[in-house]
Amino acid sequence: MGKVRWHLMMSLDGFAAGPGHSMDWMSGVRVGPDTHHESIATLGAVLGGRHGYDALAERHPGQASRQPYGGAWSGPVFVLTHHPEDAIPDPGVTFLTCDVAEAVAIGLAAAKGKDLEIHGQDIARQCVERGLIDEFRVHLAPVMLGAGVRLFDCPGIEPVRWARIHDGDPAQAVDLRYRPA
Repeated sequence: MGKVRWHLMMSLDGFAAGPGHSMDWMSGVRVGPDTHHESIATLGAVLGGRHGYDALAERHPGQASRQPYGGAWSGPVFVLTHHPEDAIPDPGVTFLTCDVAEAVAIGLAAAKGKDLEIHGQDIARQCVERGLIDEFRVHLAPVMLGAGVRLFDCPGIEPVRWARIHDGDPAQAVDLRYRPA
């Protein structure tokens, strides 16, 4: 069975999207080609949230199946929502109105042994709280947004600890150094 992975790009100041779920801040930021190809090769389905879907649909009207990875991947896309009846229809998207754990199970089944990728910070937060995430992969972009959609906004919970997947100490902090561009 595939993994449930939370995979995204984040700004240096902890935002996964700009104000209004904008993603234009990612323009010009590159991720290594091996990372991109590996992600696509292991991806079987995507589960996202309604806020991000609506923002994308408004920015790109009339584009069917707004697929991740710039269209380099295609497959089942699910959007978890409380109100599917007023969603902008898309033939490449299935709207779900169930519990997040059930949505994850549906996505994993549709992924047919490959990974289910979580898109959307609220969906990801719910999955983290329920212990449904198997892997967290974040690309840190050299930009500060100042406002937008936080990576993980869940006041009052205990810290969520992650073990790095690499050779060496899994609790070692990542050392990043930047200067103004």
